[in-house]
Amino acid sequence: MARFCLLIGLLFQISFGWAQTMATTKKTTLAAPQNKAMLRAVKTFMSSLTEEQRKKASYPFTDEERFNWHFVPRDRKGVPLKEMTAEQQKKALAILQTSLSEKGYQKAKAIMELEVVLKALEKHPPENTYRDPGKYYFSVFGEPTEQEPWAFRVEGHHLSLNFSSVTGRLVAETPAFMGSNPAIVPEGPEKGKQILKEEANLGFALVQSFTPEQLKKALINEKAPNEIVTSNSRKAMLEKPEGILFSEMNAAQQKTFTQLLNVYLGKYNPELATDLRAKVEKAGFAKTYFAWAGSQTQEVGKAHYYRIHNPVLLIEYDNSQNNANHVHTVVRDLTNDFGEDALQAHYKIHPHE
Repeated sequence: MARFCLLIGLLFQISFGWAQTMATTKKTTLAAPQNKAMLRAVKTFMSSLTEEQRKKASYPFTDEERFNWHFVPRDRKGVPLKEMTAEQQKKALAILQTSLSEKGYQKAKAIMELEVVLKALEKHPPENTYRDPGKYYFSVFGEPTEQEPWAFRVEGHHLSLNFSSVTGRLVAETPAFMGSNPAIVPEGPEKGKQILKEEANLGFALVQSFTPEQLKKALINEKAPNEIVTSNSRKAMLEKPEGILFSEMNAAQQKTFTQLLNVYLGKYNPELATDLRAKVEKAGFAKTYFAWAGSQTQEVGKAHYYRIHNPVLLIEYDNSQNNANHVHTVVRDLTNDFGEDALQAHYKIHPHE
């Protein structure tokens, strides 16, 4: 355990920053040096594994396990960090460093480390492994090459990141789940730590800026749901968009909304973030809704929920469990989770047996 935490704390941080200008999808998918970096990182990781570990980590690309994602403590497929050497752990985490921004990587790392805090808060004995930062599993689907589709997943409690590639370029970065329990550490050496602070503060800043008339549109329920609405469904679906439209906000509110959106998109490396943002902008901010449920007061014990929703993107944030000190967030590409839309287009051009 100590070796694992020390390793994470000492890992070299790669800073990508946030892409300030939007490029076309064609441009971002042709150059893609960071996409190639992820391919190299996955191949390096896989080559470092023993034969037994590779069997645990590897699945055919068409295996249904690729869609078997969740964010609760449970038995998982893949090879966990706790079964890797320090060098293998470093290579595994290097994959995340190529796919996420520095800030996104730091949040993923902090979520893993929070298991130690949660174990202490829940008063589990030392030998108990229910909360364990080594129980984050790495899986590869298909053969990582520039010619064929492949995918990568890292998953454990409160973290599920899924990436899909077609002919050498990453075409999907969702579903992407990040959670935090506790949302704000109430006691101990880490007291006050809040991993998903920006997600909370900007959400409240936006809802608290609404006029009574705007709030009537934005507030979809006086009570927050007890979970993200789409849960761990293979395909995220909502009956209809609800809330207040982006076009119904004033300039200051639109700026706050954009900052909130960028918090989620900015967790990815700039190429992925720019591609996803271009897709959102093409669908149109005129069709983008912000919805809120529950308390508009920011304090522990006041359950609240919000979502951003347009024809291509769904972002959910829920803080209702454990006396509203337990956050779940998810990003879903409504047209291309697991790269399914891009894969269908690929198979039309390149039929597979």
